Amino acid sequence: MNDTLVPTRPLRGDRAQAIARAFAPTRPLGSRWDYFYARSKLGSDPLYPGVCDALRGSDAPLLDLGCGLGLLAHALRADGIGLPYRGVDNDAGKITRAQRAAARSGLQAVEFETVDLARTLPRHQGSVAILDVLQFIAPDAQERTLDAAIAMLVPGARLVIRTGLDDGGRRARITRAVDVFSRVLGWMNAGPRRYPDAEALRAKFAAAGLSAQFTPLYGNTPFNNWRIVATKSPA
Repeated sequence: MNDTLVPTRPLRGDRAQAIARAFAPTRPLGSRWDYFYARSKLGSDPLYPGVCDALRGSDAPLLDLGCGLGLLAHALRADGIGLPYRGVDNDAGKITRAQRAAARSGLQAVEFETVDLARTLPRHQGSVAILDVLQFIAPDAQERTLDAAIAMLVPGARLVIRTGLDDGGRRARITRAVDVFSRVLGWMNAGPRRYPDAEALRAKFAAAGLSAQFTPLYGNTPFNNWRIVATKSPA
């Protein structure tokens, strides 16, 4: 696999804290789950610096498939990346909270929408992010999602994926166990179905005329997470 230099550290503590405040409850006895989740995720996972690095320099609109609470939108703006952002997720509760947090932070050119990705994919032309999503959908849905995302790319746009890969190693086993536990806790509304195979992904991107880079993005975590960036060459 290609090993390119990408940020392997999470966001700085002050930046993670600033973003997390948008998810704090407005009432004294309100739930602080989203606040603590955002603070922990941003402060421990190299995902967002790695994705920001992959998208830096592009002005193509970004569609974030399975956006959850919309943390990527906050990370992009904190990094000075102003490309138009649209996040979609099938969890209506998360979308409502994402909208509220984005409004509290005053994020511009950002929108969120509830979409059942198992049934339909929104129309889009530009870049696409699929972060920690593929392993939670059935194999046939994985293929449809990837094919649709590839079709959305315009010249110079980027498909950015973060996913665990099925390589049979210890990290892969830990990743599956934690994904299953997240489902048990109720944070994820689906358990892991199939982790993508790296060579199958490479073949798909090559057949579509895309150049792709695969880079470890697990940082100091025990997970088998990889950043994949597939780019459509400028016309």
